[in-house]
Amino acid sequence: MEYSMMFIVTIFLIGFIGSFISGMVGIGGAIINYPMLLYIPVVLGFASFSAYEVSGITAIQVLFATVGGVVAYRNGGYLNKTIIGYMGISILIGSFAGGFVSSHMSEAGINIIYGILALIAVIMMFLPKRESDETTFDSVKFNRWLAAAIALLVGIGAGIVGAGGAFLLVPVMLTVLHIPTRVTIASSLAITFISSIGATASKMMTGQILFIPAIIMIIASLLGSPLGANIGKKVNTKHLQWILAVLILGTAIKIWVDIFI
Repeated sequence: MEYSMMFIVTIFLIGFIGSFISGMVGIGGAIINYPMLLYIPVVLGFASFSAYEVSGITAIQVLFATVGGVVAYRNGGYLNKTIIGYMGISILIGSFAGGFVSSHMSEAGINIIYGILALIAVIMMFLPKRESDETTFDSVKFNRWLAAAIALLVGIGAGIVGAGGAFLLVPVMLTVLHIPTRVTIASSLAITFISSIGATASKMMTGQILFIPAIIMIIASLLGSPLGANIGKKVNTKHLQWILAVLILGTAIKIWVDIFI
């Protein structure tokens, strides 16, 4: 497939915007990039990507987008190694399995899974949550086995759609595990990075990745994610949660409208 300069610029902008938002609010970017890659090229008159190709491109984009975010947060004292260890191992197993399962699903099936995950994330973002004054990595307490079980399930679903799972991990960590917002945002990026390793590996092994668009998205991610993370550290945490909720809600509505209409 040949790619025009306008097509390359379009893919770059999609990747940059998605990774900027991902760094700012602690998500891997797939919740934004999946629908953008699915719809924007078609609207602009370019060839469309299949759901398999979109999930493959987003998987590898999330892998590199989260690297930039983790680097930006590494010296802030918010990366919790215990949380990352328990949830990271589970989500790696789940995302690897989900990536393989997706190769045997229809495109509509992949989109349905995406819509379900996005809808669940929206509901969880608006659930009442206990505020915590804990802000440092060494003072956080949580149910470790519950965290591991949730991460496994999130990983399976996220692996199917090529996501890292942060758009579900963030509300789960806030509302179910009661982890402080700053620790959640930083640690979820690290967990998402681990998840995206499994998703990317399985997508590559099943031939679901277009490498030129993926490389463009990677470059955009390396530029956009650290910038978003630096801005995110200066924004009120309440604002970060609302931004995330609005983004997920908009995506869920669009996906479900397309499925049923």
